[in-house]
Amino acid sequence: MTQKVGQVLDFQPPSKTAMRAMFAPLRTWFSPVFMGLEELDLQKPALFVGNHTIYGMTDATLMIEHLYTQHDLMLRSLGDRFHFNIPGWGKLLVKNGMVLGSPENCSTLMQAGRSILVFPGGGREVMRRKGEAYTLIWKKRTGFARLAIEHGYDIIPFASVGPDDALKILLDGNDVMATRLWQWLADNTPVNNLTRKGDMLPPLVRGIGPSMLPRPQRYYLGFGERIPTAQVQGRQDDADVAWAIREQVAAAIEDQIEQLKAYRLEDREQNWSRLRRWLAPIH
Repeated sequence: MTQKVGQVLDFQPPSKTAMRAMFAPLRTWFSPVFMGLEELDLQKPALFVGNHTIYGMTDATLMIEHLYTQHDLMLRSLGDRFHFNIPGWGKLLVKNGMVLGSPENCSTLMQAGRSILVFPGGGREVMRRKGEAYTLIWKKRTGFARLAIEHGYDIIPFASVGPDDALKILLDGNDVMATRLWQWLADNTPVNNLTRKGDMLPPLVRGIGPSMLPRPQRYYLGFGERIPTAQVQGRQDDADVAWAIREQVAAAIEDQIEQLKAYRLEDREQNWSRLRRWLAPIH
């Protein structure tokens, strides 16, 4: 999918009232908490970088809605290419502000001074496997850091806790790839290319009871201090500089995750209803 500059920039979000109403059921179910936003100048453009959670849709959606309706900031999210390969789905996401996560599209948005949302873990971080809850799966990617450095963009690290506990993984990509059927398919069909060597295999999950309805875990989203890149602007091709920024951002997100987990334990006892605690245990 190719997007021209005009298509990337020509986006009109729905009214705040309409968006607030649209996501009311999600807000009620997950009762999200947003922390750290009061200390940030949200009108100064930034690249928001965070951890992707299992299936990666509900918390990101609630974050975008909250920032837009409560703080007058409409984030433009960079989406993995696999979204745009699904008929109809990609067009729906574009209609709601997402753009294909290419360097060209990111540069276009930065040149226009837009605030941007990116998950460096991409699709692989969404397609989580057992034991990977709240783990950053970024491999060796530094693209987001290089683009921020090129444009002198601040990075706002954020973390999301709650979604990875809302679903229990029953079968994951490792389980599938260990089967004889997968081995045969890998040898005789293009399944490896289609799934990026299994990275894009969605896990089979269970939520409430035997259903896939997510448990009503409360979502906690924490935002850290800005990480500036203006001091190294123009050095995006220096691998050591890009890696240092990447690691600084990753460390800030991991610290946020641990803080949110600790806060959740206290908040769970004080502010969760008995029904929510019963339906959404934390393991």
